[in-house]
Amino acid sequence: MKKLHLLRYATVAIALLLCALPAFATEPIQPVLAELTSPNAPQFSQNEPPVLVPVDDVVAVEAEAAAPIADLFLLEELHQTSGAGGELVLPDIDLPVSDIPLALNSKVEYFLYYFQTKGKQSFSQWLSRSSRYIPMMKEILKREGMPEDLVYVAMIESGFHLHARSWANAVGPWQFISETGRRYSLRIDQWIDERKDPVKATTAAALYMKELYGMFKGDWYLAAAGYNAGENKILRAINMYNTSNFWELSQGSYLKRETKEYVPKLLAAAIIAKDPARYGFSDVAYLPPIEFDTVSIPSRTNLDLAAKSCGATFETIKELNPDLRHWCTPPNYPDYQLKIPKGTKQRFEAEFAKIPENQRFTEKILYTRYKAGKRDSLKSVARRFDTTPAALAELNSLSAKSRLAGKSLIVPARQTVDFSHEGRTPRTARAAASKGNYSKYYTVKKGDTLGALAKRFNVTPKLLTAWNNLKTTVALKPGRRIIIAKFTEKNGEMVPATSTS
Repeated sequence: MKKLHLLRYATVAIALLLCALPAFATEPIQPVLAELTSPNAPQFSQNEPPVLVPVDDVVAVEAEAAAPIADLFLLEELHQTSGAGGELVLPDIDLPVSDIPLALNSKVEYFLYYFQTKGKQSFSQWLSRSSRYIPMMKEILKREGMPEDLVYVAMIESGFHLHARSWANAVGPWQFISETGRRYSLRIDQWIDERKDPVKATTAAALYMKELYGMFKGDWYLAAAGYNAGENKILRAINMYNTSNFWELSQGSYLKRETKEYVPKLLAAAIIAKDPARYGFSDVAYLPPIEFDTVSIPSRTNLDLAAKSCGATFETIKELNPDLRHWCTPPNYPDYQLKIPKGTKQRFEAEFAKIPENQRFTEKILYTRYKAGKRDSLKSVARRFDTTPAALAELNSLSAKSRLAGKSLIVPARQTVDFSHEGRTPRTARAAASKGNYSKYYTVKKGDTLGALAKRFNVTPKLLTAWNNLKTTVALKPGRRIIIAKFTEKNGEMVPATSTS
């Protein structure tokens, strides 16, 4: 009898494994959010051109992973890991009311269990952020004639992270790759990335879904699968298996496992999100809905000035305008629609009008890394980069007697950013990007601690210590500029570095 039970479990395990094997397809698919990694940023010797470093231009890059392709496990194991000991719940016979067709089968049940167990923490965070964006997204979907419950596509794509970036450089809450984003009129260049704008990206997603829905003759499951894998992949699968039934297509080996799981994951997410308390999500801390006013401002407007004009902080303005990549609005964009806190439009217009036009933009200082040679001294390096030995020593926490040979020094780059071409990388930034890496800086303020800064900028204390050669806590003194992020080029995009070099 014991051998019979063992044989039964072995058979089930093998069957599950075979069903989960991905097809060996070579074309790219729309990915789920994954943690970003990058190779070590290289150093440059005195004979190589410097790598330029934008200062005070902190871009938040979210690293929290969305639901991965689910691990294989038995339902009994899920029950054993239910957390608080509560019972796992399945829907009643009558599924929640929805404007997309909901279904309940073993694949959907799998993810209903998954989100109540191993994926519960991530799903709780998705729910927490959902209340911030779902009302606005539903309004846009309705305006475009699309089902409002398509918002749950954004939930499983990014968990409503505006800055989400996948391993294949799909970006934003709807995870557009650049090619698809531009196809639906999203602007993506050195200055702006509208894939991160929840309003514009949702509009683009609605248009894409509308096209997919028509292409697949009114089948939302195929439309969703097409959103994940690409419409051509699904069309080829339909021709290959001579069926347009998603569940039948998912039985074959042509579609990748991620696509096979995409629709059941979407349905499970929608079912739970419509009645979260029933499934054990009764203590979610929901964020307030995003609300804002919109004002038209000139190109190259400093966001610090915009923030002060409406009584907000720079961080608040950046949060409301996640599409902006830098400290100002894009050049040659005379009527940029800036989002500001709701109820501050009148104050903004009055205060901003008082600022002279020639004071609405502040040039940012650029820095570079320089590897000192054997004969270098503070005086010679300072002369080379048009600064003073004292300023150079302060910038790098050096004393007058410090030996420089082999040290990687932070030095000012006395060059002017060229804003003459819209959507093109400034000359200094192009030099940085061409060499594959750059860093972002922060000026230490009174009361700052290593732990607090690490948490604020989503890095580890170990990385901050290594990047800035912080041998003692005394080194973290007010006024000092420290590296708080390093970026390196990967597949044509700048992504955060995670090494200490």
